[in-house]
Amino acid sequence: MGDLAVSVVRDGGLATVRMSRAHGNAINDALLDGLISTFDEAARDPRVRGVLLAATGKIFCPGLDLIELRGLDRPALRAFMAKLTRCFLTLYSFPKPVVAAISGHALAGGCVIALTTDWRVLRWGALVGLNEIRVGLPLPLDVALVLKDSLPPHRLTEVALLGANYTDEAAVAAGLVHEVHEAKGFEEHCRSRLEEYASKNAAAFALTKRYLRLAVVERVGASGGAFVDEFLDIWFTEESQRTIAKVVDDLQSRKG
Repeated sequence: MGDLAVSVVRDGGLATVRMSRAHGNAINDALLDGLISTFDEAARDPRVRGVLLAATGKIFCPGLDLIELRGLDRPALRAFMAKLTRCFLTLYSFPKPVVAAISGHALAGGCVIALTTDWRVLRWGALVGLNEIRVGLPLPLDVALVLKDSLPPHRLTEVALLGANYTDEAAVAAGLVHEVHEAKGFEEHCRSRLEEYASKNAAAFALTKRYLRLAVVERVGASGGAFVDEFLDIWFTEESQRTIAKVVDDLQSRKG
């Protein structure tokens, strides 16, 4: 299952799906294709009782690969955003238990990937947050709906509109993760959490999870992707393009 950007290991009915792309698992076509195909296969595979979503390297996922996306024209970026929505919905509507082992920073789109799961464990010291607003970009509708469905109402405005990043117990209080754990024994702890969920009746779990998430899935589906053009309108403004260029230049200078 998966491709070069995503690896999969099955053990005792639990599958570890690991984002393993270079450049800190930044989201590009390859990563999206890998996640979509892997989770589609895991949904169909009766041997898989649950999934641990993990990552290689020091970063869980930093969000969109701006180095690749910066050069796309509007039609190409629109197609990418449609695939991004498909990926989020594939993970969000996955019928089996998923636990996110957030072993490093999970920012912007990386935070959203984590939010699609059923239980999120953050390693001590790692950052998590939605910082799009800080670089002048809006949250797409699908992201806003998943966020609204995941966070306590009294923290939603702060997390979405201030764009702060959180760590440790502050991330738990904001509702972005459920718990934090030290680096030692981190994935073992996450697997134990996954086993708790996977031990439940599979059919009952799947139907209950579907009901809990049905409103978001149906609303995103009903939109037909119309909201994407509103996002693109802002992406292609001169101000946003200058900000994106600055971020890309900074990323490339670090690589150098």
